[in-house]
Amino acid sequence: MRLLVYFRTAAAALLFSAGPLSCWSQAAPAQPPAATPQNTMAQRMQACVVCHGREGRATDQGYFPRIAGKPAAYLYNQLQNFRSGLRRYEAMNHLVQHMSDDYLRDIAKYFAELDLPYPPAQVTKLTPEENRTAENLVLRGAPDRGIPACVSCHGQQMAGMLPAMPGLLTLPSDYLAAQMGAWRTGKRKAKAPDCMADVAKRLAPEEVSVVAKWLSAQTLPTGVKPAPPSGQPLPIRCGSGEQ
Repeated sequence: MRLLVYFRTAAAALLFSAGPLSCWSQAAPAQPPAATPQNTMAQRMQACVVCHGREGRATDQGYFPRIAGKPAAYLYNQLQNFRSGLRRYEAMNHLVQHMSDDYLRDIAKYFAELDLPYPPAQVTKLTPEENRTAENLVLRGAPDRGIPACVSCHGQQMAGMLPAMPGLLTLPSDYLAAQMGAWRTGKRKAKAPDCMADVAKRLAPEEVSVVAKWLSAQTLPTGVKPAPPSGQPLPIRCGSGEQ
């Protein structure tokens, strides 16, 4: 618990800092004026690296998602949800609770503009039948059960769709499965109408598992961006920034 309190304090100090950290300024010798700008967004966002990986890439191991390159509107909506408590994760709720809308937009814009490579594809560890089940749900959905294909909302390359649909590829499978489970139980919510809650409740638990593993094992070429708005209505009614 003491370690968690320390992490929160240190991370908040970085995010809100009005200048570079100077814990040892009295002991250090005087330095010439810095040649590079201080207190940049990149410096402030180092607090996010602890969980989300360098510059917003998800870490190779662990639960936390990639945020680099996601649509700015999506990231902004999620930061608002954490601030309001609509979305619950204690560390995030604590970090953003006093941030203004303008600062949340700045954070979202910073990470949305990062153009970083995706990690290499992994072995899916699925049986051929499980692999077919996952691909069918991602690419074609299950229309007889009112389940749209993932690509119809998240883009044909699953890299997201503007203005506010996130990419899903390479996210940790534990994270994906946990989020779907949270929608199924009502622990995770979004602004009404909450379409992902509807989709999650129509999926069987074993389908959630295989789709999460399949998505986590894929990759994309460097430079792939979220798809432009399709101009077509979504196959299921959704609120803004629902992921």
